[in-house]
Amino acid sequence: MTSPVYLDYAATTPVDPRVAEVMSRHLTLEGTFANPASRSHMPGWLAEQAVENGRRQVADLIKADPREIVWTSGATEADNLAITGFLRANRDKGRHLVTSIIEHKAVIDTAKAAEREGFDVTWLTPQADGSVSPGQLAEAMRPDTVLVSLMAVNNELGTINDIAALAEVAHDHGAMIHVDAAQAVGRIDLDVGRSKVDMMSLSGHKAYGPKGIGALYVRRSPDLRLEALIHGGGHERSMRSGTLATHQIAGMGEAFALAANEGEADQARIQSLRDRLLEAIADLDGVHCNTRLEASVPNIINLGFEGVDGESLLMALRDIALSTGSACNSASVEPSYVLQGIGVPRRLALASLRLSIGRFTSEDDIDRAGQALRTALIGLRQRAMP
Repeated sequence: MTSPVYLDYAATTPVDPRVAEVMSRHLTLEGTFANPASRSHMPGWLAEQAVENGRRQVADLIKADPREIVWTSGATEADNLAITGFLRANRDKGRHLVTSIIEHKAVIDTAKAAEREGFDVTWLTPQADGSVSPGQLAEAMRPDTVLVSLMAVNNELGTINDIAALAEVAHDHGAMIHVDAAQAVGRIDLDVGRSKVDMMSLSGHKAYGPKGIGALYVRRSPDLRLEALIHGGGHERSMRSGTLATHQIAGMGEAFALAANEGEADQARIQSLRDRLLEAIADLDGVHCNTRLEASVPNIINLGFEGVDGESLLMALRDIALSTGSACNSASVEPSYVLQGIGVPRRLALASLRLSIGRFTSEDDIDRAGQALRTALIGLRQRAMP
C-alpha cells in the first residue's frame, strides 16, 4: 500500500530522526532520565545540564539570552502566559490589548477570555495579503494600550509580518509586543535583539521536534512582569511551575539547532518544490492563490478552487494529507476565518486548501500531489456540470 503524501507540515512536522535519537538518551535508566530539579545527586545534575543545553539551543536560534527562555507545554500555553500573564500583571498601567482577527486561535481565544475579564481588545482587520501594516497598528494604539500581540508568520497563508516595524510602533506608544512565532522557526530569520520583540512564543512540533513542548521568550527587563498561570514549585523563575520534561526539551533544543544550521537550505529546496506544484496545475482554470507568494514563507500555500466544494475535494484527495485550514479548526464546516478575514468570498473560502511542504517532502510527492489535484478537480467539475 502506498503511503499518503504528507502536505500538512503547518499542522505538525514529523520528528527528525536526529531529534528522536537525542530524545532517546533521556528516557531510560541507562540515560539522563532524572528530575532536573533534583540537585542533590549526579543524575539530577546531568538532567539539569541537558535542560540548560536545550535552553541555550533555543535561545541561540532567536539570538536571545538563555535566561530569557521559559519552558511551556507548547506555543498555545506560551501565548496564554504572554497575554493573560502580562495583562493581569500590568492592569494598573492599562487594560487595552491590540491583536488581529486572523491570529491563531491560541491568541484569539485568549484575547476573548481577556475581554471577559474586563480588558478591552481592538481587533485589527489585516491587509489583503494577511499582514498588518505599521500604520494600521499606529491608528489602533491608545494611551491605555499595554500590549500588542501579532504573529510572525500566518499559519494558514504563510504571510510574513514585519515584526521589527510593528515592535517599533508598539514601543513608540509605550506598549509591549508579543509575537507568536510558531510557524517562523527555520523559515525566517528571528533576532529578538534586532526586532526588539518583548515576548515570543515558540513550538517544538512545528520545527521537527516533539509535541508537548514549547517556550516563551521573555525579554529580561524590570518593566516586563508576568503573572504565573500555573503554580506549584516556582519553576522557570516562578513563571511556569511543573517538572520539566528533559527528553522533550532536549528534542526541542536539537530541532532548533538543526533549524539554525539547515533552515535556509531547507527553505530554498522547499521553494523549488512549491514552484513545481504550482507549475503542475498552472494550466487549470479557476485556481486562485490566496497566498501572496512574494510576501510569504515558501512552505505554506493556500489555494482556492472555483466550481468545486472544499470537503468534496478533500475526499477526492484521500491519498494526500492536507487541510482546509488550521488543524485547530479542521473539524469546522465553516469557511476559514482567516480567509474570510482577508476578504476571500465565502464560496471560494469553502473551496480552499492549505498545502504545506516540509523537510521530508520529495519531488515524487509533489508530482503525485499535482496529478491528484488535476484528476480530482477535473472529475468534480465534470460531475457538477448540468
